[in-house]
Amino acid sequence: MASTSTATAPSQDACYISLLGLAEHFRTSKPPNIKKCIQCLQALFTFQPPTKVEARTHLQMGQILMAYTLNTDLARNHLETAWKLSETLVHFDDVKFDTASLLAQLHVQLEQNSQAKAMLRRAVELSQHNVFWHCKLLLQLAQIHASDREYSLASELLAVGVESAEETGATYLKVLFLLSRAMILMIERKTNDVLALLNTAGAIIDNNISNAHQKEYLKVFFLVLQVCYYLALGQVKTVKPSLKQLQTSIQTIMAPNWPSDEAIFGQNALEMFVWLPKEQLYVLVYLVTVSHSMMAGYMDKAQKYTEKALTQIEKLKAQDDKSILSVFKVILLEHIVMCRMVMGNRILAITEIAAARDVCVATPNRGLLRRHSAQLHCLLGLYAMSTSFYEHAERQFIACVMETSERDLKLFANLNLAIIFLRTKREQDLKQILDTVSTENTHTHSSQALMGGFYYVQGLHAFHKSSFHEAKRFLRETLKMANAEDLNRLTSCSLVLLSHVFLSIGNSKESMNMVTPAMQLASKIPDIHVQLWGSAILKDLHRMSKDVLHEKEAFANHVKYSENLIADQRKCVQSVHHALINWFNAEPPSTFANSSDEMGGGAVGQMPIVRHVI
Repeated sequence: MASTSTATAPSQDACYISLLGLAEHFRTSKPPNIKKCIQCLQALFTFQPPTKVEARTHLQMGQILMAYTLNTDLARNHLETAWKLSETLVHFDDVKFDTASLLAQLHVQLEQNSQAKAMLRRAVELSQHNVFWHCKLLLQLAQIHASDREYSLASELLAVGVESAEETGATYLKVLFLLSRAMILMIERKTNDVLALLNTAGAIIDNNISNAHQKEYLKVFFLVLQVCYYLALGQVKTVKPSLKQLQTSIQTIMAPNWPSDEAIFGQNALEMFVWLPKEQLYVLVYLVTVSHSMMAGYMDKAQKYTEKALTQIEKLKAQDDKSILSVFKVILLEHIVMCRMVMGNRILAITEIAAARDVCVATPNRGLLRRHSAQLHCLLGLYAMSTSFYEHAERQFIACVMETSERDLKLFANLNLAIIFLRTKREQDLKQILDTVSTENTHTHSSQALMGGFYYVQGLHAFHKSSFHEAKRFLRETLKMANAEDLNRLTSCSLVLLSHVFLSIGNSKESMNMVTPAMQLASKIPDIHVQLWGSAILKDLHRMSKDVLHEKEAFANHVKYSENLIADQRKCVQSVHHALINWFNAEPPSTFANSSDEMGGGAVGQMPIVRHVI
């Protein structure tokens, strides 16, 4: 009996190896023969393999089914069996924790986040002896909590990661955790804590990272966060040195002689983590550059960088359509829509809003739509307001406020609601919303650009009440904030309104002193609305000074800007996408058209909290 048993073991081992080899052959065939691959793996179970072989095979079955089929139920059954078999086994970490990680991914895919969290918490508890898996699972769990907006829990997990990495002397990994935590705190608007973490991480990058390539990657991550930190505070001028550094760093990483990510991060298990691959970092740098250009009032630059970034995204999507590329695309479209509206090109704006809608509804489980519907409502509010559909605009901004938990987006929507109430002479509603904005926002935490906008709206309100002295006081405050940070559009809007204030009180000299730089800035941006307003003021000023030639010139310009906007308005109301202004809840309607015709060939068409690639 003993000799028979001994003889059977090697033959069984040979069967396992043969079947595994055959399964891999079918999987890697061109095209892959997944059915036969699964049959080979399934055949292994008929030999009643040892527990470890059985667990590993169930894991492989789960991996294959998840990667190549839509049979999530069967994939889950195999992964749950693999976990049950491996959970208590020692010296079997790779299978055990790979199973936990994959099973959590599957739960997230099926929108079962609470089950994913429970699975990962158990795996985190079991993996404390294995720093690589412990950190990998902590990052994964933190990301799910962050996706569910449970930022405090995500932050706590990342703090545990910092400690684990520090205890093991894994400096590179420690910085990754510090920067990931800074990102979470930035979302929570804990600005002082963010600054402290960035300072700590920055010092370690400068002094303690010896690998030059890893140092450059960490520097890009650090600089992206630093730029986002300043932009969130509306500090467009302050951010310039950091943005320049970031652009230099990304050029270094994208140079032809730079090693591949695999070469840089494939040597040491605790250095196999990378926030984003360099090709995605490249798009991200374009994205923050677009954000800066738009806030600074350089619309042409923003358009140019958006087109480059969208081209790069399409290239990457053709190679491997990662979900983060859709996130980048939506954010870029959201930015460019605002630029188009400033420039008076609303037909392109509504077409690009429809393109952003298409990207959002195309993602699995509509996850992107849930995260971006408030922004889409806000953009539709701006579009409806710019085309004088005030009732629709009001409902869109209210939908945005109701759906978002982001304070800055809520403030932005409320300020635009205030302008609608001002234009439609709803004094009580206006007073109520200005009181709400004043109560909910403080200088300490809010963006300088948005607080400047708040003063501007109050100045506009005072102007409409003919309280000219009060209007001047608010607008000078706006100008002080706008000039301090080179917020060109806010500056031009404030100057043209101040010019109108001086015109109204008969001070034509001061009015001219204000409208001249306003028009210069507006043509540089370019902002057609300020140009339209400014040309009307100039026409009146030249008429008052009996300067017929300049009066005619100002009048001709006013007619030109007005006709451009009227022609654009006509295209807007005829566009199929215009119907989107009627979407206030649930899923946005489909609007069908030949997009390339409507866009005139112009354009095509949240960062994950933490990413790691092994």
